[in-house]
Amino acid sequence: MTPSGFARIYERAFPESRPWSAAEFEDILSSKHSFYVGDSRGFAVGRVIAGESELITLAVEPKFQGQGFGRRLLKLYQAEALKLGAESYFLEVASDNKTAINLYISDGYSVSSSRPNY
Repeated sequence: MTPSGFARIYERAFPESRPWSAAEFEDILSSKHSFYVGDSRGFAVGRVIAGESELITLAVEPKFQGQGFGRRLLKLYQAEALKLGAESYFLEVASDNKTAINLYISDGYSVSSSRPNY
């Protein structure tokens, strides 16, 4: 996938949010700590530093949402992070993104804190 491909999927997956640009994806993925999993249906971008893995974003094309593809991406992300030395995982999610929150909680993630106006 190319940074432009990530940007296109992200924009369609999150139409109410500010879209991330190809340059932003390129910048994130240029780090030796960053990685991605996925294909033209969707992707997960993360990084592993000092044993901690951060899920930066997970985006699924709308026509593939609700079919378990996001869950598969989450599992692929976790497996790749583990290979790269992750001992723990964390992420941030908007409080109004109930679909994502339900996915993460059902996978064992828990809320450790919240930020006003995220």
